[in-house]
Amino acid sequence: MEAATGTAKPNVSFETSPEKYRHWKLAFDGPVATVSMDVQEDAGLSPDYRLKLNSYDLGVDIELADAIQRIRFEHPEVRTVVITSLKERIFCAGANIFMLRGSTHAWKVNFCKYTNETRLAIEDASEHSGIKFLAALNGICAGGGYELALACDELILVDDGNSAVSLPETPLLGVLPGTGGLTRVVDKRKVRRDLADFFGTIAEGIKGKRAVEWRLVDAVYPTSQFRQRVADRAKALADRSDRPSDAAGIRLNPLNPSIDENRYKYSLVDIEIDRDKRVATLTVSGPIGDAPVSVDQIIAAGDQFWALRAFRELDDALLRLRINEPLIGTVVIKTRGDQRAMLAMDAFLIAHAQHWLLREIINFMKRTLKRLDLTSRSFFALIEPGSCFAGSLFELAIAADRSYMLDDPEQENTIALSGMNGGPLKMSNGLTRLETRFLADPQKVKAALADDGPFDPQEAMAAELISFAPDELDWDDEVRLAIEGRAALSPDALTAMEANLRFAGPETMETKIFGRLTAWQNWIFIRPNAVGEKGALTAYGSQSRPEFDYNRT
Repeated sequence: MEAATGTAKPNVSFETSPEKYRHWKLAFDGPVATVSMDVQEDAGLSPDYRLKLNSYDLGVDIELADAIQRIRFEHPEVRTVVITSLKERIFCAGANIFMLRGSTHAWKVNFCKYTNETRLAIEDASEHSGIKFLAALNGICAGGGYELALACDELILVDDGNSAVSLPETPLLGVLPGTGGLTRVVDKRKVRRDLADFFGTIAEGIKGKRAVEWRLVDAVYPTSQFRQRVADRAKALADRSDRPSDAAGIRLNPLNPSIDENRYKYSLVDIEIDRDKRVATLTVSGPIGDAPVSVDQIIAAGDQFWALRAFRELDDALLRLRINEPLIGTVVIKTRGDQRAMLAMDAFLIAHAQHWLLREIINFMKRTLKRLDLTSRSFFALIEPGSCFAGSLFELAIAADRSYMLDDPEQENTIALSGMNGGPLKMSNGLTRLETRFLADPQKVKAALADDGPFDPQEAMAAELISFAPDELDWDDEVRLAIEGRAALSPDALTAMEANLRFAGPETMETKIFGRLTAWQNWIFIRPNAVGEKGALTAYGSQSRPEFDYNRT
C-alpha cells in the first residue's frame, strides 16, 4: 500500500473477517481456540517489503484484532485462546523492519498505537471476559512477537536449543520496543530491573531455563513434549472460566459505511470533513424507542443492538480518522436523539451486566471510549438542543478536551447522567472520567451521580460537568473562534498537551505504555541515530554499520 511508505493519502479499512484472513488461522476445540500466525510474505499492505519470518505490518494486526473480537462475541464457549505459529521454528520476528524504515513518521506512531491497543484488548478479555490467553512459542520470538506474547497470561517456550525470546530494538535498530515490551517485562512479568536491562540490550535474547528463571516465560518444554504440555495447560486455564459452555454467540457483520471524499456515513455515526479548516464533525445518534425488556431481545437483535452497533461504528470511524485523515486535527463531537431512551438503555445494560453478552458489549463500549482518549486529535463537544449527551453518550462530552453547551432560554437543552458514568466505562488510568475530572473533590462525583437530573446549562455549569455555556448571542462566535484558534496551533504541541492532560490521577501499566513509551517512541523515531542517513533503522539489512551521535540529551 502506497500510504505506508510514501505521502499519498492513506485508505485503510479496519474491517475484515476470518474468510478474508491472509495471515492467521482460527481453530476451535470446545473451550479452546487456537489462533495461529502464518504470515504470507507477499501480502503486506505495501509491495515495498516482504513479511518474512512471520513479521507483521498493520494489515496483520488488523486481522488479529478482528479474531480476538470475534472470539469474544461469536464464541462464548471459548475460555482459553492459544496463540502460536504455523511456521517451523519461528513464532514471530516482530514488526517488519523494512516496513518501519520506509514508513512516514505518523504511520510508525499510529501503527505502534494500534498494535498496542490490540494487545490491551487481549489483556482486557483476560481480566473482564473470563478468557485466558496462552502463548505457545514454538520458535524464535523477537521484538513485537515477544510483545504479543507478553500480552498473554502465560508463555510456554519450546526448548530446542535455538528458540529464544528477545527485545532487540535497542541494539539492532536504535529504537524502543514499540508496543509496551519494556513496561510489561518489569510491571507485568515483574522481571528484575538489572536483568531487564541486560535483556533489553542483547539482540540474541534469552532461551531455555534461564528464560524461566528470569520470569521472561513461565515454562519451557522439549519439542517432544511441547504440544501436549500446551494442550494440557490450555485445558487447565479453561476450567477456571465463567464463560458459558452452551450459549450461542452473535455474528459481527460488516458495517458497510458509505465513504466519499468528505464524509463517512454509517447507520448511527456520521463524520463530515471540512478539509479547508482541518475539522471533522462527528455525530452519534442515540437509541430510538423503548429499551429492551429481556436479554433474548438482544440476542435476537445481534450486532444491530444499538449499544453494540453504535460503538462498533464509532470505533471504526475513530480508526479511519487516525490513519486516513492525518491533516484533520480537530473533531467536533455532536449527538442527537432522545435522552430518555438513552437512559433507559443504560438502565438495561446495568441490570444485565453479568450476562456474558451484555458484559462483552459494555467492555467494548469501554474500549472504544479509550480509543477516543488515546486518539491524537483535539475533541470539542457541542451540546445543542436535540442533543443526546446522556449516560453512556455523555462520556463523549467528558472525554472531550472541552465542552460547549448552548444556553438559550427559548430552547430546551440538557444533559443527564446514569449509572454507566459511575464505573463500567473506566479510562486507562483505572478511574471513571468523572473521577478524573474531579480529582480535587471526589464528593462532586457522588453529588453529580446522585442528582436525578437532567441538568440545564446553568445547572451543568454549577455542577462543573461542562466547560462553557455561551448564550444564544455569543454561541456562534465563541464556538467558531475556539475551533479556528485550535486549528492554528502546533499539532505536535497539541498532541503532547492533550496526552499530558487526559490522564490525570494514578499511573497504571496502560498509561505508562501510552503516556511514556509512545511519547519516547515518537521522539526516537525522528532522531538521526535511528532514522538518519546513517541511523540504525536505516542501516539495518544493509552492508553499512550505523553511526551514532553519542551526545546524551
